[in-house]
Amino acid sequence: MSINQENISQANVDNDEISLRELILEMKVWFEFLKSKWRIIFLVGAVGGLIGLTVAWFEKPTYKATLTFAMEEDKGGGGGLSGALGLASSFGIDLGGAGGGGAFAASNITELMKSRLIIEKVLIEPIIINDKKIPLIEYYIETFGLQKDWWGGPTLNKKYFSNNVDRNQFSLQQDSILKEVYKNLIEDNLNISQKDKKVTILTIEVKSKDELFSKVFCESLAKETSDFYIETKSKKARLNVSVLQKQVDSIRSELNGSITSVAAETDYVYNLNPAFNIKGAPTKKKQIDVQANTAILTNLVVQLELAKITLRKETPLIQLIDRPNFPLEKNNLGKSKSLIIGSFLASLMSIIYLIIWKVLNKMFD
Repeated sequence: MSINQENISQANVDNDEISLRELILEMKVWFEFLKSKWRIIFLVGAVGGLIGLTVAWFEKPTYKATLTFAMEEDKGGGGGLSGALGLASSFGIDLGGAGGGGAFAASNITELMKSRLIIEKVLIEPIIINDKKIPLIEYYIETFGLQKDWWGGPTLNKKYFSNNVDRNQFSLQQDSILKEVYKNLIEDNLNISQKDKKVTILTIEVKSKDELFSKVFCESLAKETSDFYIETKSKKARLNVSVLQKQVDSIRSELNGSITSVAAETDYVYNLNPAFNIKGAPTKKKQIDVQANTAILTNLVVQLELAKITLRKETPLIQLIDRPNFPLEKNNLGKSKSLIIGSFLASLMSIIYLIIWKVLNKMFD
């Protein structure tokens, strides 16, 4: 029984050696075949290298603008501000929470910056170019020559985006252009990253073939996101401040009127005969109004100051760390690199073609 097993094992080893020998022989055959076609492979590789060199020669460089910012996440907590918020609650007014989550958490801010709402606001925002104020999208269209695709040619009467047109009043053509530009920016030009989820430091990278556009778009995106935060996240706090300010002004006006009325009534009953106490009643009533309005005004002023503290606390969103400065990082498609890559890819394609051609010939012979 053991002898049969040894024979079977020996046969398997022999088969493996034959298979390996056949594989090596087959590889030698293919190598000799490709070696015989070296002129074709070399010629195709040379053509591919020339194509790569030509592309690198005419390809415009790209400019990368990088902006680093820190997300301010309020952890709540104690301290004087926590006590102040508690005091405000005792007065029956809500000054807003202390959390910084929701849409403005660091994990969501990247998607927020890539949203169509924010990017369209950036594109519509006017910028000053050569002492001329135009929307950024107009500069984008003119710089990259996109009007030829959308308006039929540079001689056509072009309808650009006006600074005075409301976004809700844009035409179908303007909406289509905005959508196309947004798509191009998201796919090719914009990258927002967070190196570590534990660190609320994010980086905006904008790449384009125009240095000025890369810088302006990068900075405008950060600014527009910050403005959007101020408009939404601190809306409740601003509303509280506005309401309290109106109440303080109203009570102060009432208090001033009550003080004036007390003085007038006092003058009216000057040297009043003690036997006529009834005539002093209006003065005492006005004094009660003054005391009540004074107490109310005191409480409202405290609430107003606390609301202002909360508003200042919730307003900041982005703390800039590094911002793009001229000259921006320039990325060229290297000529030598393009020559090598083009030659390699063309040679590889020619080898694949020759192998397929030989296999097909064997199949149909």
